[in-house]
Amino acid sequence: MEKQRVTSIDIFRGITMMLMTIVNNPGDWGHVYAPLLHAEWHGATPTDMVFPFFVFIMGTAMPFSTNENSGIDKANFLKILTRSLRIFNLGLFLNFFSKIRIGEVEGTPLVIIKLVISILVAYTLLGNFRPKIKLYTAIGLFVLMIGLCFTGIETYASVRIPGVLQRIGVVYFFAALIFLGFNFRQQLIAGAGLLFGYWAAMALIPIPGQSIGNYGIGTNLAAWLDNTLLPGHLWVTSKTWDPEGILSTFPAIVTALLGIWTGKLLQNKGSKAFKWLLGVGIALIVVGLIWDLVFPINKALWTSSYVFYAGGWAMVVLAVVDILFKSGRPKAVTKFLIIWGVNPMIVFYGSGILPRALNTFKIQNGNESSPLLQYFNNQLLVPLFANPMNASLAYAMSYVAFWSVILYFLDRKKLVFKV
Repeated sequence: MEKQRVTSIDIFRGITMMLMTIVNNPGDWGHVYAPLLHAEWHGATPTDMVFPFFVFIMGTAMPFSTNENSGIDKANFLKILTRSLRIFNLGLFLNFFSKIRIGEVEGTPLVIIKLVISILVAYTLLGNFRPKIKLYTAIGLFVLMIGLCFTGIETYASVRIPGVLQRIGVVYFFAALIFLGFNFRQQLIAGAGLLFGYWAAMALIPIPGQSIGNYGIGTNLAAWLDNTLLPGHLWVTSKTWDPEGILSTFPAIVTALLGIWTGKLLQNKGSKAFKWLLGVGIALIVVGLIWDLVFPINKALWTSSYVFYAGGWAMVVLAVVDILFKSGRPKAVTKFLIIWGVNPMIVFYGSGILPRALNTFKIQNGNESSPLLQYFNNQLLVPLFANPMNASLAYAMSYVAFWSVILYFLDRKKLVFKV
């Protein structure tokens, strides 16, 4: 039973990782089907479910490896801290990659040096070392990178500090402490406090030059806090706020808690778990839609209504996965999804490094030069499709195929990379 449930979680994680790879790597951002784009602001598309699904799954897996309310002793705390820092560092290094400079080195030699550094960072943060070595190297890398951001060196003065993996690392830290330190009733109180507290803060705390209860782009409390505490180190598209910013990370902790409670549900309800998942999931979706009337569903703000809405859909999808793959058939599809689900960090990290590295190479195309991957797309895929959106999707699917080959190789070698 427990093994089957973990398998279902791996499959769900695999589906989520594949969708993440597709939405993050279109051939042409100007030609993408609407469901594969984020909502412009309020509202949610299937793409807006990818990040909360990953956070939810992280929580769902926790009860299978950790004893609830077992207490937070020194060993547990350091283990949680180490894993959180390793995840955070992986994400932060992705933001550093394009900024790395080594003296006057340029071109191919610089790219090679960057890739060597990337491999060393991956080995340091994904390698299986003694606990103390993991902790000390994680702390060392964290201090080094954060230090570079604030030392006044121009090259690193605009490195983005928040990010997807950074948020996952912070959320894991707090969710794991709540799970270990509190009983279920106390966890519920903590979750409710985070959601209603965030709503109250966003709705009632005034900020300079803005009215209270403001949820606009770049004009809300979360944006003001990001720009006040991390000026120059925010999402490059906005520069004054960040979709993975400071304040909106707190309600994301509840997304992980919903996952944790789902993991306990899977353990305790046996064959009836899928019915509970469907029922609770639909209820959460309805609650999210109702709350949306006063606190809009919004992924960039990770609003409390969004926590319920995305968490509800995560439960529904997990229930469907459980039903479809309970027997382990079809075996080929099950195996394919599992190999995507057991090595998520290597895909996330690698798919962040490779495009950055390859696109530093320019290919001359007439009077213009194109980044290597864009040239590949324009020359090989675009001519095959009359609809440019299909060509863009085909590029994304080719990237999925590329990583599928790598993951298949890792599976054959029984290599699993964990933080």
